[in-house]
Amino acid sequence: MARRIKDRDLDSRDARLKLKARGKPYWRSVGKGLHLGYRKGKRGGVWVVRRYLGDQAYKVETIAIADDTEDADGKTILDFWQAQEAARNSRPTASRRLGAYTVKDAIDAYIEHLGDKPSAYDAKLRLRAFAIPAFGDKPVAELSADEIRKWHRWIAKMPARARTKPGEKQAYRAGDLDDPETARKRQTSANRCLSWVKAALNHAWAEKKATGIESRDEWMRVKPFEGVDIARSRHLTPAECKRLINAAEGDFRNLVHAALQTGARYSELARLRVADFNRDNGTLHIRESKTNKDRHIILTAEGREFFIQLTAGRAGSELLLGRDWKKANQSEPMKAACKRAKIDPPIGFHGLRHSWASLSVMNGAELMVVAKNLGHSDTRMVEKHYGHLADGYVKRRIRETAPSFGMVKPSNVVGAR
Repeated sequence: MARRIKDRDLDSRDARLKLKARGKPYWRSVGKGLHLGYRKGKRGGVWVVRRYLGDQAYKVETIAIADDTEDADGKTILDFWQAQEAARNSRPTASRRLGAYTVKDAIDAYIEHLGDKPSAYDAKLRLRAFAIPAFGDKPVAELSADEIRKWHRWIAKMPARARTKPGEKQAYRAGDLDDPETARKRQTSANRCLSWVKAALNHAWAEKKATGIESRDEWMRVKPFEGVDIARSRHLTPAECKRLINAAEGDFRNLVHAALQTGARYSELARLRVADFNRDNGTLHIRESKTNKDRHIILTAEGREFFIQLTAGRAGSELLLGRDWKKANQSEPMKAACKRAKIDPPIGFHGLRHSWASLSVMNGAELMVVAKNLGHSDTRMVEKHYGHLADGYVKRRIRETAPSFGMVKPSNVVGAR
């Protein structure tokens, strides 16, 4: 019998309970070219095995459920020691030994590559819900453009999925697919699924894992639906912002107020510590963002005063906004606050970021300035979503700064009505 490999972070249920939930597995080498991994989710984890196949290729697959919430049965639910044995006994499939690299292989490798990036959550949900069931077992080399195109259109014709408890039949949201706006949203969703599939296949191509493929042409020929990504148009007025802040309750009020003062994303706000606010220069340090780059948000005098009051007498290591805000913790409080504030139609939390940007542009802020505070590397996204709001500012600035030659005198001619 092979020697048992100990790991104090993985070998007991209590130890794994202390680990952070994430898409990237916690790996432990259990043999030459063989790793046992523990991928932890919100409701428990699974055991995965990674085997080196040569030529810089790996095989990653799930082998069992971890005994986090139920006792191990030696078959589908395994403890750490049983998982080690299962990993050693696992073998690459015949098709993989012959060089076939499946779409599921590509997706699993890509999700692992994304690690803890904010985009990983959306990628994992969409790829596992739509791509793997459709053609996960198909070798990448056999995947055709026509097959991907039909799959892309199939998603667009499906009703939107609703949150469903594990083990229950998938639920769907009510909606009229003949309604143009509903159809547009479904096409937008299909485009996002397509972009993730292409990203996974491109990653496999770049890592030279998808053997037997001469080019990326097969999947790159599939084009997304055009004209469905409409720039956001809904933002709150200053009066609505005030009503929403007043209608929010408890710690959520500070969260809403902070979002409207900064334009920061929910995930960025949730991670803030008291020490991230610099009282002297009136800035807020975003240490971890969607793009994995830090930035300093410049606050107005009102914003600076808000954060001075919020941080007074508190330790720098404390969470700035009162509690540990998890994914989707903002959803229900936001709905309730919109209802109390009579915001109709209601707006999602991300709409607060949009409102900050929209109101800043309409007040005369240059697009590059807004882009910098929002954390964009250039003005493309800001121009797409907020450029039309700058028209009044552009007209005003041209009339104030364009040259005048004094050659045209005011006329006393009145046009006929």
